[in-house]
Amino acid sequence: MSHVLSAVAWPYANGPRHLGHVAGFGVPSDVFSRYMRMAGHEVLMVSGSDEHGTPILVQAEKAGMSPQEFIDQNHAMIAEDLVGLGVSYDLYTRTTTANHEQVVQQLFLANHANGYMVEQTQQVAISPSTGRTLPDRYIEGTCPICGYADARGDQCDNCGNQLDPVDLKEPRSKINGETPEFKDTEHFFLDLPSLSEALGEWLDGREASGLWRPNVIKFSKNILEEIRPRAMTRDIDWGITIPLPGWAENEHKKLYVWFDAVVGYLSAAVEWARRLPEGEGGRDDSERWKEWWVEGATPEQLSYYFMGKDNITFHSQIWPAELLGHNGEGAKGGQPGPFGVLNLPTEVVSSEFLTMEGKQFSTSRSIVIYVRDVLERYQPDALRYFLSAAAPETADSDFNWPEFVKRTNTELVAGWGNLVNRTASMIAKNFGEIPAAGEFEDVDRALLDQIAEGFTTVGQLIATHKQKAALAEAMRLVGEANAYVSTTEPFKLKGEDQRERLGTVLHVLAQAVVDLNTILSPYLPHSSTAVHQALGGEGVFQPMPRLEQVSDLDDAAKPDYPIITGDYSDAPRWGHRPVVVGAPVAKPSPIFTKLDPSVVDEERGRLGLGEEQV
Repeated sequence: MSHVLSAVAWPYANGPRHLGHVAGFGVPSDVFSRYMRMAGHEVLMVSGSDEHGTPILVQAEKAGMSPQEFIDQNHAMIAEDLVGLGVSYDLYTRTTTANHEQVVQQLFLANHANGYMVEQTQQVAISPSTGRTLPDRYIEGTCPICGYADARGDQCDNCGNQLDPVDLKEPRSKINGETPEFKDTEHFFLDLPSLSEALGEWLDGREASGLWRPNVIKFSKNILEEIRPRAMTRDIDWGITIPLPGWAENEHKKLYVWFDAVVGYLSAAVEWARRLPEGEGGRDDSERWKEWWVEGATPEQLSYYFMGKDNITFHSQIWPAELLGHNGEGAKGGQPGPFGVLNLPTEVVSSEFLTMEGKQFSTSRSIVIYVRDVLERYQPDALRYFLSAAAPETADSDFNWPEFVKRTNTELVAGWGNLVNRTASMIAKNFGEIPAAGEFEDVDRALLDQIAEGFTTVGQLIATHKQKAALAEAMRLVGEANAYVSTTEPFKLKGEDQRERLGTVLHVLAQAVVDLNTILSPYLPHSSTAVHQALGGEGVFQPMPRLEQVSDLDDAAKPDYPIITGDYSDAPRWGHRPVVVGAPVAKPSPIFTKLDPSVVDEERGRLGLGEEQV
């Protein structure tokens, strides 16, 4: 079995998460990670809150808070949202830890020592009203290449080309609309041209594997054509210190937030290992992160990076280039840095955008549905189900309340929930326990064979990030089980001479529900325990994440903070599990809550959407 790294995009700590965020990184990464654990792989799922950069300063000031107070509040909210959603991180941490700072600085120094961090003069955008440096993504304007009116200062989402703010025509600040001023300043640049050949060879290999989504590999190769050095430091006083003489003393220059954020995948793995309890016989497990990261440390290492399409550049170009520079594998050569030869991503799993009622999510324009608000009013698995069924895997998709209500009621409640409820009800009424099976008929074998095949089909689809198709196949099997009830009509088998046949049919249904619960549990982890217990199972079926308050590992002066972690070693195995004949079955309660159609108008009213607007 493989060591599988699930590297999940780091949410920016500027507020609670909305549905557009978790549709791209949260739910898909969790479904994948839960399945891979069930399939027997050693999974390490890591992420955290991204807490540096100018936007934090701007919003903290607006809120009348210090940057630390602002990120403490938002980190806690984000962690609570993700736990409520059931995202099974091994470690969800933050970028303001001393551990993260040390790992980032070591990676920077390794790139610098190998010649891939070079000093250059750059024109940077300054806010005339505040004198503060504006980050690239806080500047918009017209793309000089394709003419797109809303290009960002770092790239154009229309043509995919990498940009600098000074390139834009009619640049404007996203903060207040003012025209930025530009001034020359010295910065460190990642020498991407010296790494381009190695990057190209890596991308060619990824394309040849056939694993990457076509839109992701195409975009990644396109941006390689116009590659140029990229600034990795910024004029700002909120960030990680540049660890070089003459630079470290300058409190107004820090490492670029996007340099430090992507290093978080590595630093979180290091922190996870350092937080492990002492192993058997006093074994020190603090170096276990290497099992996923260092080339050759274990027989097969796979790494999957989950994000939205607006972050492809940083994961298929910048982060791999930093790793290559650390490893000394660019045109300038060099020696592997302090972490050894680090693995590049196996796959960048990028999703398209989730829109809301036909409009792109935008917190600034109040076009937003927060995860915490949905979780307060609806079951978390209903949200997970919708985000999986309507996943923006290869094209933008839309979250709208009529579709949410429809899918919840017709698929979760009337489809899967009804199958579980009537199976348990009939068993409770007629036997009170899982009955033994008599001789199977063709109709019985046909259903059980289809579901047995479903483990292979659904599993392969999840493993290759076709989660929408996997869920559709699982729900097709639910439909087959419901059709089996209609065909066999167990509710009509009332005579004593039909009791054996009734027991066989209900045994087959119990087996179908148990196996379908296993198949659906990566998508529906919360309700999987209720289904498990309804058919005589004991304990928790899918292990869930938990919040834990911890102290900084290296700096006692830093505030304690919540992490997400969990013990997932008891995750169920992927595959057929025979039902236990004689297991008690009581009259069940409904697993899923049916939604009243009035929900649509209520929710649209909260968003200020009238009928004419949707």
